[in-house]
Amino acid sequence: MKFLASQLATFLSERQAQQNVRALLKYLAFLVAIILLYAVLFHVIKANVEGESHSWVTGVYWTLTVMSTLGFGDITFHSDIGRVFSIVVLMSGIVLLLIVLPFVFIRHFYAPWLEAQVRLQAPRRVPPETSGHVLICAWDTIAPGLVERLEQRGIPYFVLEGDVARAATLRGEGISVIAGELESCATYQAAQVNRACLVLANCADTTNTNITLTVREVAPEVPIVAVVEDEDSIDILELSGATHVLPLKQRLGEHLANRINAGHAQARIVGRYHDLIIAEFTVRNTPLVGKSIRDTKLREVFGISVVAVWERGRLLPTTPDTRLSNSSVPIAVGTEAQMEKLDELLVIYDTNYNPVLVIGGGKVGAATAQALRRAEIKVHIIDHDESLRGPLAAVADRVFIGDAADRSVLEHAGLAEAPAVLLTTNDDAMNIYLAVYCRRLNPDLRIVSRITRERNLEAIHRAGADFVLSYASLGVETIYSSLVGRESVVLGETLDLFHVPVPPSLAGKTLAASGIGARTGLNVIAVRNNGHVTTNIAPSLLLESGSELVVIGDVRQRHAFSEAFGRARAG
Repeated sequence: MKFLASQLATFLSERQAQQNVRALLKYLAFLVAIILLYAVLFHVIKANVEGESHSWVTGVYWTLTVMSTLGFGDITFHSDIGRVFSIVVLMSGIVLLLIVLPFVFIRHFYAPWLEAQVRLQAPRRVPPETSGHVLICAWDTIAPGLVERLEQRGIPYFVLEGDVARAATLRGEGISVIAGELESCATYQAAQVNRACLVLANCADTTNTNITLTVREVAPEVPIVAVVEDEDSIDILELSGATHVLPLKQRLGEHLANRINAGHAQARIVGRYHDLIIAEFTVRNTPLVGKSIRDTKLREVFGISVVAVWERGRLLPTTPDTRLSNSSVPIAVGTEAQMEKLDELLVIYDTNYNPVLVIGGGKVGAATAQALRRAEIKVHIIDHDESLRGPLAAVADRVFIGDAADRSVLEHAGLAEAPAVLLTTNDDAMNIYLAVYCRRLNPDLRIVSRITRERNLEAIHRAGADFVLSYASLGVETIYSSLVGRESVVLGETLDLFHVPVPPSLAGKTLAASGIGARTGLNVIAVRNNGHVTTNIAPSLLLESGSELVVIGDVRQRHAFSEAFGRARAG
């Protein structure tokens, strides 16, 4: 009872609640006045028309039984005037008591009361012992994937939400959330920002600037990662105090451009780990086509390890007997010097210098074209918006305005001779459609696409895309890499590079005897033990207790590792 009284007191202390209660009381007063008026008229008609005398309590009693449609029938009118009056009382009762009163009560008291209960469920501050946590300023497309990575590493996090009702909803979904205004110092003080390991400003550019200035006022030293939409905002956020500014759409375009096979064949770097370089290269039209990994002798001649192979958008684990096809794109791990030697082998092959085709001239498409031009690769862009012709002409060799679903537009833009096409529209359905269409028109084409929603990944692979990357997955990898202090490794959608401790069940076994690749699909690229990283691993390498495996894989494969060899927290 005391708790209910305190909740009511808190609820009634709000200004909007007070206004709602006043509106409800006004209606109740009006309803009481109507009831009293009908009771008076009841006495008048009974006394002057029908010659009966009743108490005032009887008048109120009769009015309520008629208005509520109970109609006991113990008191009735016998005259026409009385019966007409009864009809008026009955009809007004149906409206005022049975229709309007429930609506007014729910609208001005019950619904606000429930909303207040929901708001009370949203925490306003983090637990006092919290430290080393990450503060996320918006629950956007990046946040779910980042939270998953943080939970795997055991790093606490809190999402800041200005809408209290939304904060309560997120909390009900199992998200660690703090309700508070993003531009208020009090919010960050309650979130103990001075003890946080990172603040992610992932709202609009103007809001991110305000967030950065506010956080810097409370915690001058905490790292701040700010995501920007517009390149012009980079300098502003840096001046505001952001530690890292991420123009993700620009970087998405650059990563997509790095996955094409235009010009001569070469190893394209997708990430680094200590002294290791992780790179992809196409084998199309090279002597490697048709050979097994063992027969390529890349390890014996160059010291390079092929840890996985892309085949039409699917990353497959490799064995020495894995055979490379014309569409294979191996992922190789080696040193910089070893990659340079590989480039010397590949440089004379697959020399297609025809323009690459970019479909979609938005921010990602323009960034993709810029990256290709910097690599001295010719670019043709297709977009339906005539107003973009001028801006796109500055980043592309030729601009074609029209519908990319029109075969004549694609042919005129050079699809038949292009080595690759990049689908950069933000419409997944359109990208899937175009992947099918382009694959049918040019079966040998390399198709690189962006997606917006992860659920469309399988569909666009089935449509024929060779490589797919989303804004969200790129953001998760880039932000997480900033947090743990390593260079980001963007392998592809859903794929990560992470550490996993050697479980007791594998300690003392060799890498070959462990069966990690065969049982889980994970690819081990290095082993870390007491701060020393072994990158040139061999099947005979002995796995020691206390060491960590550096592996490439996805969420499903990580879970398979835990189930097969025992649970260990991934990094």
